[in-house]
Amino acid sequence: MLRDDALTGKTIIVTGGGTGLGKSMTRYLLQLGANVTICSRRQAVLDQTAQELTEEMANLSSADQSRPGKIMAIACDVRNPMEIENVLAETVAKFGRVDGLLNNSAGNFISPTERLSYKAFDVVVDIVLRGTYYFTLAVGKYWIENKIKGTVLNISTTYATTGSGYVVPSAVAKGGALIMMKSLAAEWGKYGIRLNAIAPGPFPTKGAWDRLFPEPLASMMDPTSRIPLKRVGEHQELANLAAYLLSDFSGYMTGECITIDGGEVLAAGEFSHLEKVTEDQWDMIGETIKQANRASKQEGK
Repeated sequence: MLRDDALTGKTIIVTGGGTGLGKSMTRYLLQLGANVTICSRRQAVLDQTAQELTEEMANLSSADQSRPGKIMAIACDVRNPMEIENVLAETVAKFGRVDGLLNNSAGNFISPTERLSYKAFDVVVDIVLRGTYYFTLAVGKYWIENKIKGTVLNISTTYATTGSGYVVPSAVAKGGALIMMKSLAAEWGKYGIRLNAIAPGPFPTKGAWDRLFPEPLASMMDPTSRIPLKRVGEHQELANLAAYLLSDFSGYMTGECITIDGGEVLAAGEFSHLEKVTEDQWDMIGETIKQANRASKQEGK
């Protein structure tokens, strides 16, 4: 989507960057020239991802003379402020500064809410909401102190604004993170700090997909059936949007949440299920409506 050097000179921290969508977005940020620090709780997973992406970038560089960025992997539990401060300090030490934060760490699973323990509710909220505001606060203070015009991008969800049953802890946490983003966009704009969010629809990943669509649900429901474009998202499509929002090309955007879901949210309208009506049934419905209109006019006379 962007030219190869669009993020050259930028350094971006990606939470949850070792797997899934975080890994895919990190790959594209590196391709565009950004230096990236990936962090999550499992150092072994991070190291494997860092090695894999380093090799990919080396092959890319030799193939087309591009200059991709460098990657660093640091274990971090986003619920621990001291570990966050360590990620920030090590990133600055290695790359010189931090320009962007991609809050991607998440925890989610489906369950009737009355089945949840207090601890289960807390785990999701702590990772998604507390982890997001801890990391945003740490990086924001660093930017303000050093007069850096940084950019925060949160990976949100479409139900952060609508709510959703069976994922209530996630909805609570994502909703809180979304309001924090908008509030800080207003407060920190004077420092040149921008904050935006992306609300993705279904983008399959191994870990999250298995938790949200476990058997027998996966066999019972087709996630694409409620999406107007009739397909799930491709990781590169999300990476394109993330890179744009972290780049200077989006420099006049702040406080926005962009939905990328193939129209899934729009299809939730009261009458959207009528796509299942056949052509013959529509003919019958049309004739019934005409008869009702004629009867109404007769009564009016």
